[in-house]
Amino acid sequence: PMYEVVQVRLREAGKITYFSTGGMKFKAGDFIIVEGDRGLDYGQVLSETEAILDSDVGDEPLRKIIRKANPWDMIQIEKNKKKVRDVLDTCGRKVAEKRLAMKLVDAEFSFDRSKIIFYFTAEGRVDFRNLVKELAGIFKTRIELKQIGVRDEAKMLGGLGPCGRALCCATYLKDFDPVTIKMAKEQNLPLNPTKISGLCGRLMCCLGYEYKTYKELMKGLPAMGSIIKTEKGAGKVVSVNALRRSVTVELENGTHSEVSFNKEP
Repeated sequence: PMYEVVQVRLREAGKITYFSTGGMKFKAGDFIIVEGDRGLDYGQVLSETEAILDSDVGDEPLRKIIRKANPWDMIQIEKNKKKVRDVLDTCGRKVAEKRLAMKLVDAEFSFDRSKIIFYFTAEGRVDFRNLVKELAGIFKTRIELKQIGVRDEAKMLGGLGPCGRALCCATYLKDFDPVTIKMAKEQNLPLNPTKISGLCGRLMCCLGYEYKTYKELMKGLPAMGSIIKTEKGAGKVVSVNALRRSVTVELENGTHSEVSFNKEP
């Protein structure tokens, strides 16, 4: 069977997932109230309505959107956000008391306050069972602790990248794809960690954006350091320009010469 769905980001920092529209019409940017795992939750629509097959749904059951958020819902969401400061302070004190090796990043209430989700980073595994028990006793609600990576932390906190624009991960990137040093090499970028790392300290996501194009353009171009024959004699390749599809060759007499290759790889 086909399902009418939209992509939804749960709360502010929850994962992006498909929700069934139940035949209702939504547009990107709408705030909505949705079925939670136990109770009601809220999220924001990120896409236009799509039709997907059973096989695209994944392992988790497809949850329903209850309604578009009304003004009273929005007041409740704002109240929840204001209370987050207090719960973070309390949790932070408990983490310090117990000397747990974890760094609290953020917290969120589910829409109906039936659950508080705390997000943290840590080097290794942390036994936080007693912490959860104490917090559940203090707040009289379900507590969930989620360990996240440094890239997720940057996504949650947001900020400006070295390019001066808002972080890709915080604005539109749905998932984190692996980024490798090979991507920087292929694009002739300086292999200086400070130049090619994002705010999270990992390689910048944008290194992957043009990688395929560079790889395609590099096809058929001689490698750096190789010896090739030119109209002016043999020479050593000292630089490769993928975008121009050309290489610079150092000839035996010490002069440099640019050799162009066909524009199409």
